[in-house]
Amino acid sequence: MTDDSHAPARRSGIFREEFSLWVGLASTVILMTVGAPWVKNVESPLLYGLLFAWVFGAMLWLAFGVVKHADCLAVKLGEPYGTLILTLSVISIEVVMITAVMLTGGENPALARDTMFSVLMIVLNGMLGVTLLAGGWKHREQTYNLQGANAYLAVIIPLAGLGLVLPRFTDSAPGGVPSRPMEVFLAVASIVLYAIFLLMQSGRHRNFFQQPVETDTPGGHDDHGDLIIRSTAFHAVFLFLCMLPIVLLSKKMAYLVDHGMSALHAPQALGGFLVAILVLSPEGLGAFRAAVANRLQRTVNIALGSALATIGLTIPAVLIVSLVTGKTLELGLEPTEIVLLGLSIGVCVVNFASTRTNLIQGAVHLVLFLAYLVLIFD
Repeated sequence: MTDDSHAPARRSGIFREEFSLWVGLASTVILMTVGAPWVKNVESPLLYGLLFAWVFGAMLWLAFGVVKHADCLAVKLGEPYGTLILTLSVISIEVVMITAVMLTGGENPALARDTMFSVLMIVLNGMLGVTLLAGGWKHREQTYNLQGANAYLAVIIPLAGLGLVLPRFTDSAPGGVPSRPMEVFLAVASIVLYAIFLLMQSGRHRNFFQQPVETDTPGGHDDHGDLIIRSTAFHAVFLFLCMLPIVLLSKKMAYLVDHGMSALHAPQALGGFLVAILVLSPEGLGAFRAAVANRLQRTVNIALGSALATIGLTIPAVLIVSLVTGKTLELGLEPTEIVLLGLSIGVCVVNFASTRTNLIQGAVHLVLFLAYLVLIFD
């Protein structure tokens, strides 16, 4: 005879564990029914502030739920599959957010470019800076798999150059706007290179993206913190369920971001920065926890994987939207941004030239991130 005495407790536990999902679903239902007019009529600054805080907070809480289930899948499936699932989930949210703003917001041809640049600056400088600084402070030096980091950079550099720098210098469509042939080439090249990288990462060179065995901390891979590990199917289903309200709420956030940028006369780049922060905050927390636990390879996989996926997946997605809708898309960065991107990639190449990291590397990345924040308002 089976004992079902603990079934109500298990159901109650799941309800508490997934409370962010229920809040997200309730918010989605309200804002898509009775609350739909609220978002489109936000002339009152107070109403706008409340709605923005509500939608942003709900989406951020849901994003943490996505990361939680991705972390559980990482435990079940091992690396690099766990980090790959997390990266693809987060970048999917980014693609949906950018696409929603492109389709529903006002004419802002540089929004997709600004968001992608923000993601690169946040992960290559902000995320790596904080994690390397925290990890170096606690562990003095940290090790990772050099072949994995080099593989990421080998694909990030040409894709960033072709997608975000080259369009600024082409004559066929001035102002950083790629021509139609260039759009088709960039979309195909990005997808092909990223697909080849995924085949390498998940296949014959999977070991490039795993923490070196001799540097593992005792119990490091068995310490799951406060995660409650269930079946693979459970976490896969709830990861999808947490992403669904984010996708549905992205259109509401698009209206709010567009209205806020217009009403406040804020720099256009600030809109991209807000989208990037919303998408990357939970992932950044995962990278920080991994660095503090002396699992730097997971941090490298998250940060460099996000940078690569942003270029490899977001560029084709926004190019397809541009081709289908006829909307103008500006991809080429401004000269000052090109300099900052070049510095960021150059520092990554230098810092990931050996198998050990320390405090100074994190400090350098943070200085570049602060320079990016200054440039937003300069």
